[in-house]
Amino acid sequence: MAATSTVDRFVVIGSGPAALSAARAYREAGGEGEVRMLTADGELPYARPPLSKEFLRAEVNDDELPLEEPSCYRRNRIDVSLDDPVTSWDTGARTVRTAAGATVTYSQCLFATGAGPKRPPVPGADHADVHTLRSAADARALREAARGRRGAVVIGAGFIGCEAAVSLSRLGPQVTVVCQEPVPQHDRLGAEAGTEILRWLKSEGVSVLTGTKLLGIDAGHRVRTDLVPVLDADVVLLATGISPRAALAEQAGLTVEQGRVVVDERMRTGVDGVYAAGDVALARNAAARRHLPVEHWGEAEAMGEIAGANAAGEDRTWRNTPGFWSVIGDRVLKYAAWGDGFDEAKMIRHGESSFTVWYGQDGVTVGVLAHDADDDYETGAGLVETGAPVP
Repeated sequence: MAATSTVDRFVVIGSGPAALSAARAYREAGGEGEVRMLTADGELPYARPPLSKEFLRAEVNDDELPLEEPSCYRRNRIDVSLDDPVTSWDTGARTVRTAAGATVTYSQCLFATGAGPKRPPVPGADHADVHTLRSAADARALREAARGRRGAVVIGAGFIGCEAAVSLSRLGPQVTVVCQEPVPQHDRLGAEAGTEILRWLKSEGVSVLTGTKLLGIDAGHRVRTDLVPVLDADVVLLATGISPRAALAEQAGLTVEQGRVVVDERMRTGVDGVYAAGDVALARNAAARRHLPVEHWGEAEAMGEIAGANAAGEDRTWRNTPGFWSVIGDRVLKYAAWGDGFDEAKMIRHGESSFTVWYGQDGVTVGVLAHDADDDYETGAGLVETGAPVP
């Protein structure tokens, strides 16, 4: 039987959007216990979406990244321990131990460690000079490396890869994207949407090698592919996906599937008093009636809010359609979908440049992608949530 803590303390492991959202929601819902945030990051919670866009291009300064002023943490009685990750966790005793040697007891705990960049299993991908883009420190290092350089190679054509490719191009280097799919984001968004994104990248001066497999990276700057034997680059960026940071939770005995911590629609794990939210969680969506892996900033905030409010005694569930925006240069894509597959992708054009893509599975709406068609985006999220027929 699990021990019952005599301390009223909400411990938050992590400091991303889910973590901060949970801490704020706990207070807003009337939670009176201590709130302690433990994080490996050396900076207070900051916005990550600008890292591949305005911040990388130096259009947003360091002082514009923080999500809250330091006074907000004092006012809401949120104690943040930076550079001090949790290294061990005893869910029975309701204690965590940090790298600095502190043992912290809790009554409620949120696991929100997010995810780290995934490096592909090819020779040279782990070279120190090969960049990834997940943290503010990563973005600063990438920006500095790209200044005054002639060429850059971006491996991967997902949202981060496409956003960063355009940003790097605007910093000066000639950018080449290595895209394994027939067009960027073919599997996620379909052929027609991928063709539009490909056109946008080319209009920004970005070269794209489609249907191309990465074979290796030599000395941190020579990229080998099956299409072009060697691409010499001053800067190499891996934008090849993420890996949820779930190892600690698995060691603590929490259920982990698909590399994520399994939780219900209230963000509860199978262990009393323990929640998980954000990229590291595999949460059940009440409307979808199944568990969904989600990697969106806004959804991490929503999950964190649900977890924090429930830790304070409320009863909230996750049921909205996951959605996010991607800004590729000056073009905005808005996407809402369950995200676990479709058998139909129907593009509707509205004039010269705007469009909507409706995604269906067995005739039911499971997603919508919109560019300059905000009404369709707003309507589409509702159609997905209610399981309406494809428009």
